[in-house]
Amino acid sequence: MIIDTHCHLDDVRYDDIDSVIKNAFDNGVNKIIIPGADINDLPKAAQIANSNENIYFAAGVHPYEIEDYDEAVLRQFAKDPKCIAIGECGLDYFRLPNDDIDGYKAKQKEAFISQIELAVELGLPLIVHIRDANEDSLKILKEYEDRLVGGVLHCFNASPILLELSSKFYYGIGGVLTFKNGKKLVEILPKIPLDRLVLETDAPYLTPEPHRGKRNEPAFTTYVADKMADILGMSRDEVESLTTQNANRLFGI
Repeated sequence: MIIDTHCHLDDVRYDDIDSVIKNAFDNGVNKIIIPGADINDLPKAAQIANSNENIYFAAGVHPYEIEDYDEAVLRQFAKDPKCIAIGECGLDYFRLPNDDIDGYKAKQKEAFISQIELAVELGLPLIVHIRDANEDSLKILKEYEDRLVGGVLHCFNASPILLELSSKFYYGIGGVLTFKNGKKLVEILPKIPLDRLVLETDAPYLTPEPHRGKRNEPAFTTYVADKMADILGMSRDEVESLTTQNANRLFGI
């Protein structure tokens, strides 16, 4: 069985969500985690999780959505028994403004640190988003790693310096592993401790081959599991067992 540790089931593109969930469970996925991204979508994520036994959610705000950041709202949703993490939160410097870049980065860091401190206070794992911001992210996470119960670097970007966090953090591996231009991830995968690997889709984004270009969905974690098994010289069953144990350990589900 597979746990999709990062799937945006609250996305508007899932207007057929019941069939998407059924297809996932029919294809070997037995648990799904919906990360928080836009604070305005948290009610929908909570509703989906509370309507399905094996679906959970996290309370967080993506770095692109920090204009609406409100820690009090996250605290409220974190009280929900189906909320099992804080995030996704982090730093994303891929799209920078034309002016006041330092101010923009400072706002992202402020929201990131606020969510880290909330995770520390509540004893919840942290779901981390990092894009084009490896050094700043590493510096911040290093400051807090001893106080965090754990976390996952979602959609791990294959940065070697982020392996420094492997004593506390897990590494989310998704569809990029199957891409022709995903060679860096393929090369670094064997360097990640086996007890730190978890599967994800980031659906509806980052659809794995052979469905790249179509809407991603949690059932497609099977393609990532197959690719991971091939690279690591393991059986598909071994990959499923390993990553499921890891996800259960991290999220307590």
